[in-house]
Amino acid sequence: MEQNVKSFIIAFLVAAFFFLALIFGARNEQVVTISYFVAQGEFRLPVVLAFVFLAGFLVSWIFAMYHIAGLKLSLRRANKKLAVYEDKQAAQEQSKSMAIRSTEKEVDA
Repeated sequence: MEQNVKSFIIAFLVAAFFFLALIFGARNEQVVTISYFVAQGEFRLPVVLAFVFLAGFLVSWIFAMYHIAGLKLSLRRANKKLAVYEDKQAAQEQSKSMAIRSTEKEVDA
């Protein structure tokens, strides 16, 4: 539950900063020229800033999701290895207890 609240707060802050940037940028009606590889375009500054901010956010989000997916995958592998180890440990303990019981029966007999 705590993770969901933290994620919500972070998403809210990012959205608030984005809208704050749009509000400040809306007052600036300056036209900027952007040169592509083969073309050129003129755009208002707030539009350029919003596009660059969203593009950077999306690229960062994609890298973060890739990293999180890798961590989840390694955690899943570690949990599987742990389960196999715990099964082996339980089997060894069971075989030891059976061996102790059989030796106790031999001593009693």
